[in-house]
Amino acid sequence: MKRLVWIAFVIAGAITSPSSRAASTLLQKARIRTTDLRLASYATSRQVEQLATDEDARTRAWETIQRMGITKLYLEVYRSGHVVSAEHLVFARDWLGERGIEVVGGIATVPGGDFGVRQEGRLGWFNWQNEKTQQDLERVVRTAAGIFETFIIDDFLCTGDLSAESNAARGDRSWGEYRRALLTELAGTVFIGPAKKVNPTITMIIKYPQWYDRFHLFGYDTQTLPHLFDQVWVGTETRGRNTQRFGFVQPYEGFVNYRWLAGVAGDKIGGAWFDHGDCGEYDFLDQAYTSVLAGAAELVFFNFSNLMEGHPDHEKVVAQFDRLADLAAFVRKHPVVGVPAYKPPNSNPGGDMYIMDFLGMLGIPLVPVHKFPTDDSVIFLPAQAAADPDLPNHVKRARARGARLILTTSLLIASPDGNKLARMVGVDPNVQSEPTRAQLAQESKNKDVNIDLESPIECSAEPGNIVCTSGNKQYVLLKARNAPQGRITLLNTHTYNQADFDAVGEVLLCPRPLGLLEMNGPALSALREAFGGTAFDGPACVTYHPFGSESCVIQNFNDKAVNVTVIIHTHKDKPGRFVDGFSGQSIRSRAAGPEKRVILDLSIPARSRVWLRRADQIEVRF
Repeated sequence: MKRLVWIAFVIAGAITSPSSRAASTLLQKARIRTTDLRLASYATSRQVEQLATDEDARTRAWETIQRMGITKLYLEVYRSGHVVSAEHLVFARDWLGERGIEVVGGIATVPGGDFGVRQEGRLGWFNWQNEKTQQDLERVVRTAAGIFETFIIDDFLCTGDLSAESNAARGDRSWGEYRRALLTELAGTVFIGPAKKVNPTITMIIKYPQWYDRFHLFGYDTQTLPHLFDQVWVGTETRGRNTQRFGFVQPYEGFVNYRWLAGVAGDKIGGAWFDHGDCGEYDFLDQAYTSVLAGAAELVFFNFSNLMEGHPDHEKVVAQFDRLADLAAFVRKHPVVGVPAYKPPNSNPGGDMYIMDFLGMLGIPLVPVHKFPTDDSVIFLPAQAAADPDLPNHVKRARARGARLILTTSLLIASPDGNKLARMVGVDPNVQSEPTRAQLAQESKNKDVNIDLESPIECSAEPGNIVCTSGNKQYVLLKARNAPQGRITLLNTHTYNQADFDAVGEVLLCPRPLGLLEMNGPALSALREAFGGTAFDGPACVTYHPFGSESCVIQNFNDKAVNVTVIIHTHKDKPGRFVDGFSGQSIRSRAAGPEKRVILDLSIPARSRVWLRRADQIEVRF
């Protein structure tokens, strides 16, 4: 009977207007393609209460669900002091369930009113050490566990509390060590344990935010929590990259965060989560594609109220749903490959904070890994790698098999074996962190590009080096050294350290833009070559995601069209025809000598992307 009611409801909505008919069609399509890609949204506690009490709100909600193809909705039980009653949660759950929408419970663990205890420190987070915080949250979790079969904890399983209470509990540990231990314990005693006692079959999900190089400071343990929870969701909310409001976060960060946590979580990895905040036109759509490229099989749009209000990119997501779903299905079988960038769990970034995001925006296909890569021919080792006590032996074995290594100056400074690593790359073992801004020497004469260096390491302009100048001195940005054991390269960039955050009062996100993204010409080519990059050529702020030797996605984040070149090493005597996997349009190609290579020239419109594929490898969808 409920099924018949739902069908009647859909039909009635479909005949009201052309827009309703289009929306209904998308929902039907989205239902069919959930195994490829699921679209979901998250309703905050006030929105959930409105769904349960306001018929007009439910009508608008259903129109939004149809328009955006939402097949799963997360219903929040608590946020900022507001607790949704069990009666309203059950009503909203059942109303959605009768319409064939999967329902998940959720919670945003942030203080409000007399609920819990607010932390002493910046940002509106909880003092988790306080018993009232623990008891108030446990009470809500127990209620929710009796209503939902799946439950997710939003971004705020973290703390920056500096109270005397927390300081006493900290003892002689660092704040990061104390907070990770505390929230690992409370994940079990406040959330998982009580929930499973009420509902033994409940699935508990931990959702990480996107600020991956700051997790270890505020309690997000990336080693313990994925093992405790049943599933792991990942924030890919990069938003606008050129604004201060949410930090100068680069789109590649969404790829890095999801892919890295997917490696940590293994089979427990679930979906990607991004929002509308600070998103101009194209930013919301960009988040969707980057999440899918990282491997996400579910996209959670935060929040449902923003979906109902509308955004310029909503129509683009609707129009490109099949493209996103096709790509998601492909990535599941053919994940993006590239240069492994080593970041162990809970590692300190030193002066390399978020460095992977910026290198990715320069067309270097970095793939973050949480374990040292033992088989790859090119390996990137930033300061984060210093957290591995066995790093010297890893490096020794990698060099013995001829791997090319790229080390950062921040790694030399952070590693206990930094002196030995410094001698390998041929610089002073006593190198210190002394962030210095210098002008890129190999750039165009009509444009000054200033780069932040980690240390003023003087050098000469030798082949393979990238040099910066300040006054009458030359400083190295990139220094390559060939040896019988293979090439080893020093990258002397400075992205951010704690002092950069303190200077502008930032806590979590990129505090300022970097001149690194203005690189072009010979310097950019030399940097890509150091990472083994000879297959892709194009300007900065264009990302390159290869799936292997004959397929890739290239995304243009510039506000103007760009021309790029890709060299394909084909495995066949006759290379065949290449097309854009999204549009089906042919891509112009030319031969490249006697070898089995073909050169593809692409023009990519502003804020757009191309999926380069062999025409004979594309399945026809009926």
